[in-house]
Amino acid sequence: MAGSGIKAINKRIRSVRATQQITKAMKMVAAARLRRAQARLLAGRPYAQRLAGLLGNLAAGGLGGHPLLEARPARRRLYVVVTSDKGLCGAYNLNIIKLAQARLDQSRRDGLEIAVYAVGKKARDYFAKRGYAIFEAHADFGGEANADRANLVANRCMRAFEDGQFDEVHLVYARFVSTLTQRPTARPLLPVTPPPGGPDGGRAPGANAAAASPSVAGAPATAQADYIWEPDRAALLQVLMPLYARNSVYIALCESFASEHGARMASMSAATDNAAELIDALTLRRNRERQAGITQELSEIVGGANAL
Repeated sequence: MAGSGIKAINKRIRSVRATQQITKAMKMVAAARLRRAQARLLAGRPYAQRLAGLLGNLAAGGLGGHPLLEARPARRRLYVVVTSDKGLCGAYNLNIIKLAQARLDQSRRDGLEIAVYAVGKKARDYFAKRGYAIFEAHADFGGEANADRANLVANRCMRAFEDGQFDEVHLVYARFVSTLTQRPTARPLLPVTPPPGGPDGGRAPGANAAAASPSVAGAPATAQADYIWEPDRAALLQVLMPLYARNSVYIALCESFASEHGARMASMSAATDNAAELIDALTLRRNRERQAGITQELSEIVGGANAL
């Protein structure tokens, strides 16, 4: 009996050790992808800040006439929900989906027609199974953000908005704060709401004060800069409005995918540590059972010798 118990424990230890090797490898892969995602996010934020500042200065002189600025009574609302294609990243997907579902249900209670633009397999599967209208879905981004993918999503949203399919478009994603902290965030994408104007005013959507460049974060509040626009404001708006919308989607994808890799790295690190603790506990149990077996055999030998 003792021998069969030790064999079962050894088998369990081998199984846990194999799982530990997998989780450790996944942690290393997630860490490498997190570094790339962070670099991409930090490289994109200064450009987004300057673009927001330029749009803010244009807004201070009065905006109008561009289709992406048209604010109309909300009857149909689209939610772009960004999740991962794969699991094993803790509560990352659950937190985003909970926020998105709360916003969707509230919009439905307000009498709005709603639809989901699912970026990520988890969002697509979750909302499709629960009867929500899926406007569009992408399940092949693989946690990598780039300009082509951002433009694909943004252009589809802009066409739907300009064609009158939806009166509002909102983004729901995870804002990257640190490797261990990701904050589910919901904010409007369309119609475009220009950021506050000012000299270099505006900040990248989703960027916090710590991530802002020193020249922007530390700039004192001063009067609106007097620019000479070449070409005129109307021509600039035709270029800047779609560019701003595409950049907002790009930054949201960068934030979300950096959050995904950070959450997966933390989850796999915890799983690896838990596997090590379980191996230690099983090893101790195996040693105790082996010692008990040896003690029993010695007792039987001594008892037999005494009987003779």
